Amino acid sequence: MIMPGTKLATEGELIDRLRSGDEDAFTWLVDTYSPSLKRLALGFVQGEAVAEEVVQETWLAVLTGINRFEGRSSLRTWVFKILTNRAKTRGAREGRTVTFSDLESAARDEPAVSPERFLPPDHPSFPGHWATPPHTWSAVAEQAIVRRETMEVLRRGLESLPPAQRTVVTLRDVQGLLADEVCAALSLSEANQRVLLHRGRSRLRAILEKYFADDA
Repeated sequence: MIMPGTKLATEGELIDRLRSGDEDAFTWLVDTYSPSLKRLALGFVQGEAVAEEVVQETWLAVLTGINRFEGRSSLRTWVFKILTNRAKTRGAREGRTVTFSDLESAARDEPAVSPERFLPPDHPSFPGHWATPPHTWSAVAEQAIVRRETMEVLRRGLESLPPAQRTVVTLRDVQGLLADEVCAALSLSEANQRVLLHRGRSRLRAILEKYFADDA
C-alpha cells in the first residue's frame, strides 16, 4: 500500500500504474488530492455534500479517462481541470454561475492593503508612505508558527478569504501547484491569477500581523 504523502518515483510511473488498474496507486491519488479538490469545488457549488459529490464524479472521470490522458499537462493539473469543469456545470445547474473572472472583476478596485495604512498624497514630508508600517514579527512568528493555535488562525484566515482568493492561495501555497497549473485548472489569465494570489496572501498577512501583535 502507498501511504499518503509518499512520492512515487515519477509521474509516468503513477500513470502507468493507474492505467494498469493498480488500486493502491488510485487510493494514493484520492487521498493526496481529495481535500484540495473539495476546497476547489466549494468555490463553485454550495454545501459540502454537493462538493463531495463533485469530487466523487471527478474521480470516476479520472478512472474512465486515464487511458485517454495525453500528457499535455501534468496529471494533477488534468485532475483539477476535470473537477473545475464538473463543478462549473453543477454550479450552473444550481443557479450559481459566478466564475473566478467574475469575482475578480467585482473586486477589481479592492486594495490589497487598507488605504488607512498610508499617509495621504498631500503629506508634507512622506506622501503615500506607510502611516502604520507592518509589524516586525518574524522572530515572534518563528517561535509561534509551530503552535497549534497559530495554525488554526491560518486555517480560519484561509477559510475567510473570498472564494476565488481562497482557492488560488490553497492551490499555490497549500497544494503547491505552479502558476501555470493553477491558470490551466481554473481557466484564469496569468495576470488574474497573480492578482488573486497577491490579495489573498496580503489578507492572510494582515490576519497574522494582528494575531502576533495581540499575542505579543
